[in-house]
Amino acid sequence: MQTTSHILMIQPVNFGYNAETAVNNAFQVAGNDAGAQEKAAQEFQQFVDLLHKNEVDVTVVKDTPDPYTPDSIFPNNWVSFHNDGTVMLYPMYAVNRRLERKQHVLDTIKNKFAVTRQVDLSNYEAENIFLEGTGSMVLDRDNKIAYACLSPRTDKKVLDDFCNKAGYRAVAFTAVDENGKEIYHTNVMMCVADRYVVICLDSIRDKKERQFVTDTINKSGKAIIDISYQQMNHFAGNMLQVENKKAEKLLVMSSQAYHSLTDEQVKKLEQYNKIVHSSLNTIETNGGGSARCMMAEIHLPLLIKK
Repeated sequence: MQTTSHILMIQPVNFGYNAETAVNNAFQVAGNDAGAQEKAAQEFQQFVDLLHKNEVDVTVVKDTPDPYTPDSIFPNNWVSFHNDGTVMLYPMYAVNRRLERKQHVLDTIKNKFAVTRQVDLSNYEAENIFLEGTGSMVLDRDNKIAYACLSPRTDKKVLDDFCNKAGYRAVAFTAVDENGKEIYHTNVMMCVADRYVVICLDSIRDKKERQFVTDTINKSGKAIIDISYQQMNHFAGNMLQVENKKAEKLLVMSSQAYHSLTDEQVKKLEQYNKIVHSSLNTIETNGGGSARCMMAEIHLPLLIKK
């Protein structure tokens, strides 16, 4: 299944501007972190409340003050959960983000879901190569395709290892922003849903690569909804389709992303699913990530209580 109604979110305790990630995350803005933790905590809770209101099951785990992890609000970069019971751990570019792999988070998951194996790719940090989970990859779970724009945070060798271990096919390409700088994470320029893909095709400047990606999407049977650079810069690519307990599909995004969409795009998206959005301005500005980055979808089977 492409979508799930189970989501992991990490409640922040030390959220703030992270200089270690800013070196290759053009979405972060320095100097806007006054009161960032308090504002982010409020945005986080409003977002969780919105998901609960729409009957999505959110497992909230509170971060720990020590070790210091200012980006812990974005768990999808260090862990992913799969329907065969696999938990995957990933190598992280920023040294202080590697500390986010906290055992109490995994223990909380294991108390609720059935985990049959854990695959740890974090050893690649010793080689200084990385793959930051479903930030680096946008997964078509139904068709076992891992879309990935290569960058300092997304290495082809690690991507291929993931695909080998998880049974996916890699679709790797290069995507750049308006200034020609490599886009740090694939999930800011594309979103794969059950029947459509939101993507900033302009960011794939090599015509052969762009054709390769569009052909792959078309062959998977999904419609393409193209977004502009300006919309991508407002996090319109950073969306996630989930479902609720009634198996109704929801497309989740920030309010900034929603308001960047045209009426025609909104109408098209609403033909597939309901759209829900929440204001995440502080998190987006200081963290350089948005709604999708805050949700690690849990595809693990639920634990059967005896």
